[in-house]
Amino acid sequence: MIYLDAGTTYSKIITDETGFDKRFFKKTKDQNNYYIYPSSIVKSMNLTPTRSCGHMVNSSENEIIALANGVNKKGIDTNATVLDLGSRDAKWIRFKDAKFHDMDWNTSCASSTGATVEMLLKFYDVNPNELKFDPEKFNVTCGIFGMEKIMDSISSGVKPSEAISKFVHGIAYNAWNFAKRPEKIYLSGGFCENKCLVDSLANYCEVVPLGRFVLCEGLIK
Repeated sequence: MIYLDAGTTYSKIITDETGFDKRFFKKTKDQNNYYIYPSSIVKSMNLTPTRSCGHMVNSSENEIIALANGVNKKGIDTNATVLDLGSRDAKWIRFKDAKFHDMDWNTSCASSTGATVEMLLKFYDVNPNELKFDPEKFNVTCGIFGMEKIMDSISSGVKPSEAISKFVHGIAYNAWNFAKRPEKIYLSGGFCENKCLVDSLANYCEVVPLGRFVLCEGLIK
């Protein structure tokens, strides 16, 4: 069995098959075979997934449905907002009395999501662990203008890690607004592992990280 959430930058795989490269193994609480591969490698693996979702494959499942199914398996609040921040898009689902109530999916602009942050970290040679919550944020909804602010700040003497942290704070603020300003957010996706983003989002609401495999788990029936 192979369950694949094929993201733009990274792909998440849950499988009971052997032969997968343990370098990409992701340790989890239940110790199942969870893997995170660069999507560029997954393309060449010639996998035949049992079920799949994501931009990089001919998906068999809708990502919103996979997210909703994965969340239901977590046993979270019956009234909850779940926000999935990925490499190229953002989506959220709201449940009311344990039933689907509302949702939105921003696929038109990927500039304020994970791919932009990764490019900035590589360009300025900044380790993700150097990013810290900064009370100041860049109030932008477009990554292009955000990068302009980052470059202006750095040229004026601000450390690259501080400038990128302000940009990440701006992403968190935009995401909170995009999700209609809930009091509590269950966070899904790679940003769960970005402490700066989690701390920035916690400046506006309670945050409960669910990890990177929610959609992938939602594919399992």
